[in-house]
Amino acid sequence: MKNSIAAIDHYIHGQVVANASGRTQDVFNPATGALTGRTGLADVDQVNAAVAAAQAAFPKWADTPPIRRARVMFKFLELLNQHRDELAHLITAEHGKVFTDAQGEVTRGIDIVEFACGIPQLLKGDFTEQVSTGIDNWTLRQPLGVVAGITPFNFPVMVPMWMFPVAIAAGNTFVLKPSPTDPSPSLRIAELLKEAGLPDGVFNVVQGDKVAVDALLTHPDVKAVSFVGSTPIANYIYETGARHGKRVQALGGAKNHMVVMPDADIDQAVDALIGAGYGSAGERCMAISVAVLVGDVADKLIPKLVERTRTLKVLDGENLDAEMGPIVTKAAHERIRGYIDLGEQEGAKLLVDGRGFDGKQAGEGCEGGFWLGGTLFDHVTPEMRIYKEEIFGPVLGCVRVKDLAEAVDLINAHEFGNGVACFTRDGNVAREFGRRIQVGMVGINVPIPVPMAWQGFGGWKRSLFGDMHAYGEEGVRFYTKQKSIMQRWPESIGKGAEFVMPTAK
Repeated sequence: MKNSIAAIDHYIHGQVVANASGRTQDVFNPATGALTGRTGLADVDQVNAAVAAAQAAFPKWADTPPIRRARVMFKFLELLNQHRDELAHLITAEHGKVFTDAQGEVTRGIDIVEFACGIPQLLKGDFTEQVSTGIDNWTLRQPLGVVAGITPFNFPVMVPMWMFPVAIAAGNTFVLKPSPTDPSPSLRIAELLKEAGLPDGVFNVVQGDKVAVDALLTHPDVKAVSFVGSTPIANYIYETGARHGKRVQALGGAKNHMVVMPDADIDQAVDALIGAGYGSAGERCMAISVAVLVGDVADKLIPKLVERTRTLKVLDGENLDAEMGPIVTKAAHERIRGYIDLGEQEGAKLLVDGRGFDGKQAGEGCEGGFWLGGTLFDHVTPEMRIYKEEIFGPVLGCVRVKDLAEAVDLINAHEFGNGVACFTRDGNVAREFGRRIQVGMVGINVPIPVPMAWQGFGGWKRSLFGDMHAYGEEGVRFYTKQKSIMQRWPESIGKGAEFVMPTAK
């Protein structure tokens, strides 16, 4: 009996809407390679329908008191906690990351919803009495209107939740365009939002590809666009959206380094590199892909790193013993293999080769999946493409430097500035590293320094296009516009016209 192939469609104005374009994209289980669904790829008319639904819902939702919007978020939070494992299984089935990692993804998304529940406090303005005689002045923040989120395959629950909870709580309506690679979680999220009491049209989902993206970027009723993905696409999103008068926040690529100082705890550093380098098969924008080994630390660290890489538990993601699952798609699998080939050609020393991993080792039925083992290079240099470019896979490269200054210069010279870590016991080294490094998110003995919900996420240089970081208070500012109001009453107004610039009196 053949497995049924699910049709994964759109969600517009509170209901699932069948795809009308005739175009689809296949969805696979990465662990087995089996075709499990087909994502409908929206045409411009369906994107317009989603925006129209959001536009129609906006006036009433924006006028809803923030405390009532927060109550919807509180109910949504309750439902997310009830359905956390269900969402994690959906992630594992279509992305391939191990189930425990998927649970962590959902939990980090829930953190943002918890933050958004505080929107009445977050929307408070400032008030100044008597800025001039008889005049008071205050500020308030109001929603933008229809806003859109374009999200990547690697976090199909967490990254959308970086966007829509804050946007919706602030009074906007939302159109989500998720990755067509793993689209099912977005529809389940839409159902849970409706169950939480969110009015129809406030949250909509259009599955799609570049056609849908361009339709959102150019639609006159879309006021802001948030994006997470690769740098070339982030640059395109930013330029296209800005050219069409939109507020744009586009998070791009990364090449995250971890500096290991000679005084670091070697076992802790190895654990950190293994988890941050190979967790989620390296398909994280905060994954560590370069180990910067200072002085003689390589002699102590490399042998342990080799052994730990060779013994990674690469298994079907539903196996609770798994440390790493499959690669998300066949195309990504081939691209990553190509980078490993390139590293050999460029002269890096291949210490552990993941290309020989056999899917049969991952579990029953995994022979056709998209499998790689962990791969480790030593003697990588800054001139190599495997150093310069984002591989986005389970490939860790080691670069050797003589001291902290050389490590800092190396990292600061890279085009990306997303995340970085430094492992040391020296407080002065930690302080100097944190001050001098030109990277947006820094960890001291923390390999993946993803800020918590109230802090805000974002890199520097070509890792971020736009002025504001995702979520946190910057997220609230991104999804609102400030209004300043000055007020006085007739009894305090003197007679006669004034022709000079107003000043405080």
